[in-house]
Amino acid sequence: MIGLADALREWMAAGRPAVLVEVAEARGSTPREAGARMLVGPAAALGTIGGGRLEWEAIEAARGLIVRGEAGTSLDLPLGPALGQCCGGHIRLRLERADAATLRRLEEEERAEAARNPTVLIFGAGHVGKALASALAPLPLSVRWIDERAEEFPDLLPPGVTRIVAARPVDLVAEAPAGAGYLVLTHDHQRDFEIAGAVLDRGDFAYAGLIGSATKRRRFERQYAARGGDPRRLARLTCPIGGDRVSDKRPAVIAALAAAEILTVFAQARAAATDRAARRFGS
Repeated sequence: MIGLADALREWMAAGRPAVLVEVAEARGSTPREAGARMLVGPAAALGTIGGGRLEWEAIEAARGLIVRGEAGTSLDLPLGPALGQCCGGHIRLRLERADAATLRRLEEEERAEAARNPTVLIFGAGHVGKALASALAPLPLSVRWIDERAEEFPDLLPPGVTRIVAARPVDLVAEAPAGAGYLVLTHDHQRDFEIAGAVLDRGDFAYAGLIGSATKRRRFERQYAARGGDPRRLARLTCPIGGDRVSDKRPAVIAALAAAEILTVFAQARAAATDRAARRFGS
């Protein structure tokens, strides 16, 4: 997914005016949080601050600002009474006519946001790997896509996905940051077992997913235990990825289900970290 900074750079190069709309403050029940942004031009808009009448009002205000040649303004919107939205909270929007300084700020903020994103490693560039790369690309994740076969990668990678051609993909496990997610789905079962075993041995993963069936899981568990792996870590292995409640094995379906699993795990990890910080602060 193209970032707002990239879009603004293209619009400015083409001489197209733009307004950056940002949620400056969000109180109560609101469709988006403070910091949510969108870019509005005379005939296009990119990003979202929550949709519905709120977004319609913001787009109209931004285009009015462009027509009048103004530098910026703000909008205070009680969502229930003013806009008839069900949220009922209150939002303050900041509208800024975009210029070179806006672009620099967006670039810096997007770089900082990307650095905070959790890392996910996809091992395997087959059909499911391709579907996963496409499914994860628009999400707030840093995606590393790994295979030893350079020819298996598409010519055009999904935006935000880093391609890594490695003769020994398992070596990339040791280089990953703590708290990463791993999706193991190569073209070789034994290679899958080697990589999944290395992930479990590290122990500091947020998500460890292995493609396959219940039979493949049992086979991996036997091998892992036979080579001295800690059997307690096997409980944290997700196999098959995407679960088994949906019996649809199309790559895009598996990718969607696995993406939901990964997002849930990272959200739970963030909530736990926030709770720990609150307890420390409270004490």
